[in-house]
Amino acid sequence: MQAKSANLLTVIKGPKQFVIPIYQRTYSWLLPQCNKLFNDILKVSTDGAAQGHFIGSVVYFQENIHTVSDVPKLLVIDGQQRLTTVSLLIIALSEFIRDNDVDIDTNFTKLQNYYLLNPEEESELRYKLLLTKRDKETLINLIKGIEPVGEYSLRLVENYRFFKGKISKENVKEVYNGVLRLFIVDVALEKDKDNPQLIFESMNSTGLDLSQADLIRNYILMGQDIKLQTELYEKYWFPMEQSYGNEYATKFDWFMRDYLSVKTGAIPRIDKVYEEFKTYVQSNKAPKTITEVVQDIFKYSGYYVNMVLRKEANTDLKKLFTNILKLKVDVSYPFLLPVYNDYATEIITIEDFKEIIKLVENYVFRRAICGIPTNSLNKTFATLYKSINPSHYLESLKATFQLMENYKRFPNDTEFEKEIGLKDVYNFRSRNYLLHNLENYNRKEIVNTDDYTIEHIMPQNPKLNAKWQAMLGDNWQEVQKKYLHTLGNLTLTGYNPELSDNPFDIKKSIEGGFDHSPLRLNSFMQKVSVWNEEKIQERAVELAAKASKIWVAPNLSQEILDKYKRSEEKEVSVYTIENYEHLKGDMLEIYYALKKRVLNIDASVKEEYKKLYIAFKSNTNFVDIVPQKARLRLSLNIEFNQIDDPLGLCLDVTDKGRWGNGDIEVGISKMSELDNVMDLIQQAFDIQMEETN
Repeated sequence: MQAKSANLLTVIKGPKQFVIPIYQRTYSWLLPQCNKLFNDILKVSTDGAAQGHFIGSVVYFQENIHTVSDVPKLLVIDGQQRLTTVSLLIIALSEFIRDNDVDIDTNFTKLQNYYLLNPEEESELRYKLLLTKRDKETLINLIKGIEPVGEYSLRLVENYRFFKGKISKENVKEVYNGVLRLFIVDVALEKDKDNPQLIFESMNSTGLDLSQADLIRNYILMGQDIKLQTELYEKYWFPMEQSYGNEYATKFDWFMRDYLSVKTGAIPRIDKVYEEFKTYVQSNKAPKTITEVVQDIFKYSGYYVNMVLRKEANTDLKKLFTNILKLKVDVSYPFLLPVYNDYATEIITIEDFKEIIKLVENYVFRRAICGIPTNSLNKTFATLYKSINPSHYLESLKATFQLMENYKRFPNDTEFEKEIGLKDVYNFRSRNYLLHNLENYNRKEIVNTDDYTIEHIMPQNPKLNAKWQAMLGDNWQEVQKKYLHTLGNLTLTGYNPELSDNPFDIKKSIEGGFDHSPLRLNSFMQKVSVWNEEKIQERAVELAAKASKIWVAPNLSQEILDKYKRSEEKEVSVYTIENYEHLKGDMLEIYYALKKRVLNIDASVKEEYKKLYIAFKSNTNFVDIVPQKARLRLSLNIEFNQIDDPLGLCLDVTDKGRWGNGDIEVGISKMSELDNVMDLIQQAFDIQMEETN
């Protein structure tokens, strides 16, 4: 590598061509950045004390920096934005000089031939800077003086016109003099001596605004020969980017996170996707060739786009994917992606696939109604696919759902119907989704419930009129407080202002009232003449029963479930506290005190007896306890560098082969150490919760 400070125009001048590799992002500078550069140029041109203005680095790759050729092609790793912006300014400056009578020590031809063109060459080799795709054609047309028409790079044209509008007879000399004083760090890399990818990564670590997707794309393509690079980009990567449309910048990183979850079984942090991807590609889990890796990403990306961006061609599937989006169940995609692949490869039928998506929808919705914490869902879905038995695909999945317990459970009809009747549905995030599905259950002519507004049958007004008070009874305030926002008291109407706080009989009979409503949600009110606690409860029970039919839970027989009970569950039933020979006397007393404190951390924490240790887990084990003769040895299931241990109690046992899960060991041998140990255990629990959210 050769790096030196250099005058930018000196670097550009002479026969050479800076080529932007096809995998690089398109030109993206905005007007504020152009305006700042222009002002800096004017400032340096008039500042006699300044030697020049530094605008950053230009890093490029040569086959061999000692090779002399007529027009060496330099592949730009960093500096595209700066080179392109200065080129736009030079185009605008050369045209102004050509079209105006100005006293300046250059002319249109010199500026073009020195800094924009290789004048002795033809075709694409004629241009000093060769951008990618639409950017390339637009820049060439601007250099030629051709007015952009049809499809062109808006950013290039906008910034060119900005510079053209900023140059005047009053400042043209300052602009030219300032451009002459622009400096860069000129970095030339050698093919067999420098690693462009490592240099690219180091530049990114110092603040270059690149997404995880940018880094992954560059990692895949940068090291390939030009032919393979072009093939992979044009056949797979570019069409994949295009499939996301305007969502690429925000969605692709999340797709790669889900893709890696599928392939590795672990959920990477969103800001660590690139690092995890490199680890995956270099492991034996990945396909053998980079082409196969890209083909696989391309395939799964197609599934993701169909699900998340609603591009699925099948109407029934599209509707189901839309419901997943409405419920905001992003965490389900690491499960649905491999299932989609099984559908695409005809391992399962479309009917099975639809039922599986519906199971996911029902599982998440029932849990939301029952108020079960969501912090375990991404871990649940990340490992759910492993539970499927290919020979009994749908049955094994239903059994897995039905056998889930505690914080993972799939609420049964009894729990679901009870909770949906009591829940504050009015302030429920998925309220509209709930009412839409209740209204349209078994209905071929779908009602667009977005055209209607929420109506409280018993009004919200705390000062209910006398008729409402009489109908509700002496305890009307308690009834209103308890049932106001519940399912039994909510409906839809197109006549919300007309119904208002009117008495129930008027709400029924008024034009547009309940008696005249075509909505099925209003059919119950058409059959009753009073509205009180009893009727609200009756309607809630009726709607809850309908909800159980819409959001169905799996209901396999006990005989079938017995086939799928996991060995781990059987193991738990085998061991008891009596199995641990050292848990007696003082050690047993310390254990009970510690157990009580650990279980109090969160309602989701449970104790499980294993053959060699006792596990305390929520999403998974966060602390394991190995009873020993003189102490309890604890394994904390987090990385050693994550723990805050000011007292130095923790020992790093990474790769030491201890019983229990985790990289940290800490011991407790007396009650006085309990508080300090609990602080460490709490950290392990908190970090695990953060990483699974």
